[in-house]
Amino acid sequence: MATAVSPKVYRNFIDGKWVEARSGKTFENRNPANTDDVVGVFPAASREDVDAAVEAARHAFPSWRQVPAPKRAEILFRAAERLVQRKEELAREMTREMGKVVAETKGDVQEAIDMTYYMAGEGRRQFGQTTPSELQSKFAMTVREPVGVCALVTPWNFPMAIPAWKMMPALVLGNTLVIKPAEDTPLSASRLIEVLNEVGLPPGVVNMVVGYGEDAGEPLVRHKDVKVVSFTGSTTVGRKVNEICAGDLKHCHLEMGGKNIIIVMDDANLDLAIDGAVWGGFGTSGQRCTAASRIAVHKKVYKEFIGRLVERARELRIGDGLDPATEVGPVINRKQLDTIAKYVEIGKGEGARLTAGGKRLDSGPYAKGWFFEPTVFADCDPKMRICQEEIFGPVVSVMPIDNYESAIEAANGVVYGLSASIYTRDVNRAFRAMRELDTGIVYVNAPTIGAETHLPFGGIKQTGNGHREAAVAGLDVFSEWKTLYIDYSDRLQRAQIDTGGFGSVGE
Repeated sequence: MATAVSPKVYRNFIDGKWVEARSGKTFENRNPANTDDVVGVFPAASREDVDAAVEAARHAFPSWRQVPAPKRAEILFRAAERLVQRKEELAREMTREMGKVVAETKGDVQEAIDMTYYMAGEGRRQFGQTTPSELQSKFAMTVREPVGVCALVTPWNFPMAIPAWKMMPALVLGNTLVIKPAEDTPLSASRLIEVLNEVGLPPGVVNMVVGYGEDAGEPLVRHKDVKVVSFTGSTTVGRKVNEICAGDLKHCHLEMGGKNIIIVMDDANLDLAIDGAVWGGFGTSGQRCTAASRIAVHKKVYKEFIGRLVERARELRIGDGLDPATEVGPVINRKQLDTIAKYVEIGKGEGARLTAGGKRLDSGPYAKGWFFEPTVFADCDPKMRICQEEIFGPVVSVMPIDNYESAIEAANGVVYGLSASIYTRDVNRAFRAMRELDTGIVYVNAPTIGAETHLPFGGIKQTGNGHREAAVAGLDVFSEWKTLYIDYSDRLQRAQIDTGGFGSVGE
């Protein structure tokens, strides 16, 4: 007789050990394509668990910072190698956990691999500066110093890539950390930590608490021994994180919302622009901070563009991301599904023309999952809420524009400033757009998604607070500059005072 298989039980990771939540409370992590499928049972961490994790990180910091950076980097390199070996397995688990198609979860794991290799290289490239002193017989230079215990709060849409973006620069610099992954996707973060543990990371250097924001995330951000907080998520929560950090003058790095635009000019390659709009708008079911949720199309090509985009949106194959035929998976949970449905009603109420999608799929193969049709609104005004507010779902709003100037005005007329793109064959116009678009990232003849790990990632306005992830810029979040002066003159020299003359040349 067949028996039900009990779901696997996972734990927090504190001081090198997998441990249950102090309260004993747990929650289930379910597959958004089939909610009957329990991915695992996870601990519901609370303040007590956070305190233990931060204490472990605080205790490990003095010894970890003394490990030479190239040796720290060797551990990261071994981790990257292990991730390469496990890529297929990790991708399939991630699809089961958060829904996006396997091709995309493989890309998510690959981002973690790329970032880990990149930051392993920074073990021998943490360059400072040397500069001439204004005084004789005096040497001046700068070095990077680790900050201490880092709190990392990460989202569900890139459940391995974004943790890696934060963890790897923090670690190679000599910091220790506590990560609180999104409660919707704790398995992928657990696997990343599992790999780091397997390749020899010392106990206490990396710790993980799994749980809900109010129970685990907020106590972590508020903890007095945390020196820097790196948060990726909504602008609403990010603002609260910023306020908490301000009270203790903690370093605070925020990556938040986006309302990204594709501009399609009348000279654009429409085949390429349509491909970009479909991938940018409906990849990951629109659940990316860089998703192309707005498209501004020149009136000369508007009718053709709308017709072709609608046709492509209707043809997209929706289903379980583990099915090789699937192009669009489910959204993450019921709450997000309801939010998307609410914005569709808002769009219709504002007078936007619904040309594709607009409905939840909840029968047949979709009955046990959180599926929403790829949705296209046409004839939108840039001031409509569906063109101003982040929906985070497979909903694209298309706006007709008269010229380049009106496109730039629409693009910049939102509170966010993450990513933008323009499709044009006019090189002069392309360079003007690169200058005039108020975003941290600009693409030319490509959609608004596709960041690479060796370039800075982040936005302006209500998207971010001035920091960047990835590349060398990612080191700045998790390090302090220390300036060093070495005076070998064997006498008192006073900067800005004893600089009036040349002194004795040769001393």
